[in-house]
Amino acid sequence: MTKALRLEELADDDPADAAKAVAGVLTVHGASPGWMNRFLTELDHITERSHLARVLDVWSLSVADAGRMFGVSRQAVDKWISRGVPEQRRQVVADLEAVTDLLVRYLKRDRIPAVVRRPAERLEGASMLDWARAGQTSELVAYTREMFDLRRVTA
Repeated sequence: MTKALRLEELADDDPADAAKAVAGVLTVHGASPGWMNRFLTELDHITERSHLARVLDVWSLSVADAGRMFGVSRQAVDKWISRGVPEQRRQVVADLEAVTDLLVRYLKRDRIPAVVRRPAERLEGASMLDWARAGQTSELVAYTREMFDLRRVTA
């Protein structure tokens, strides 16, 4: 007899072990590989929504601000948050999440909104938000990594 899987206990497990436990229970209860793939796709959408919501939260952007940044309506951004980011926008959101990760790691969270809006000499007088609006997100990731590269300070 298999032990009942308690979801609240999974958070304490190693993610790989938790995934094996969930897959085992789902298999025992007849979940097909196709169903499990659709389940994983939905988890991916939830994660993507949380990435976008996190960027908006950390950067103190409204949905309307995000719409202007992505060149879409605020309704489109609302849809992305509720249903998932469209495939053609996922790389941009991933870039912004990478920038956000670095900012959160090295700056006080309450200072980040000002930092992303402040013109920077290294960004040709534009702000990080301006570069994001211009679609230069991969360049923004590189800039942010360079900004926090402590090796150049100690060298």
